Amino acid sequence: MKSLEDIGYTADLDAAFRALDAPHLVPGRVAGVNRSNFDILWEGGLLRAEPTGRLLFAADDSMEIPTVGDWVAMQTLNDDTFGLIHHLLPRRSVLRRKDPGRNIEYQLLGANIDTALCMQSADRDYNLNRLERYLVMVRDGGIAPVVVLTKADLVDAEERAIMLDGLRETAGGVPCLFISTQEGVGLESVRKLLTPGTTACLLGSSGVGKTTLLNALLGGESFATRDVRETDHRGRHTTTRRQLLMLDSGALLIDSPGLRELGSFGADAGFSETFGDIERLAAECRFKDCTHQHEKGCAVIAAIEAGELDAGHFENYEKMQREAAHYERSYLERRRRDREFGKMVKRITKNNDKRNR
Repeated sequence: MKSLEDIGYTADLDAAFRALDAPHLVPGRVAGVNRSNFDILWEGGLLRAEPTGRLLFAADDSMEIPTVGDWVAMQTLNDDTFGLIHHLLPRRSVLRRKDPGRNIEYQLLGANIDTALCMQSADRDYNLNRLERYLVMVRDGGIAPVVVLTKADLVDAEERAIMLDGLRETAGGVPCLFISTQEGVGLESVRKLLTPGTTACLLGSSGVGKTTLLNALLGGESFATRDVRETDHRGRHTTTRRQLLMLDSGALLIDSPGLRELGSFGADAGFSETFGDIERLAAECRFKDCTHQHEKGCAVIAAIEAGELDAGHFENYEKMQREAAHYERSYLERRRRDREFGKMVKRITKNNDKRNR
């Protein structure tokens, strides 16, 4: 086992851990999330740990439950072969999306991540609107995005240049790379981004080439890959869970299953950074409550008509804003109901205690 510092432990984390003043606990980092427990890297190696009932009971929502990449304070038991997680240490970044199910809740994808490799492939997965969704999610979590165009060998140099121009225009000043794992092109550029002690994550749809890239970075076929379907070019899920891995370079990498749904809410910072051009134009509109649909003096409409603002870019912004507003209302309403239910339970418990005295 390498030192805690080698897997991302910092002075800030150490200060937060020591502030707990709990000599029986040790720090560890979540390397894998299972159904009811976690794989934890700590100074003694790797062990399986469960959260205490108190930690689960005190959690108001999924944001307060550990995810891959998190640092925790745990108690080791059974000769250091098993652990109990007592506390979640402060995060410096978090990657989240709307839960893909019916529940209006956050699903955590990773924490304490420095760089997110937002991957699109040169086949049918190339989608600039989807890239904007990734950028909102990543930036809102305080993570630096890098765009990677995979399977560059499937297109000629001219088409690849056109694709890269589209990615660069959409991503602004974000670095945009292209790779071909089949030909070994561009891999060195990716490796240079993954410096010792830093944590990166792979993001992309199924079949975009995340596992293939991971194998190339690991230097072997450590993880199984499957071809995309010929009928629709959709990938088949190869990765089945999120996990934290260490590369020979000393960098850490979070691999995760392909993402098909990318709903966002409560992501104001991500929206402002990704759609800052639209928000700056909106500030110049004649009316503060301008809907940017038909009003005279609308700076957004004028920019679209003048060819200074891409209509598709604005339409995607509007769509994502509507989705976010809907999810936010539903989320806040659910939280309100949960708080009222909690108060009712406490009231009933208090009354029962009085009767039993």
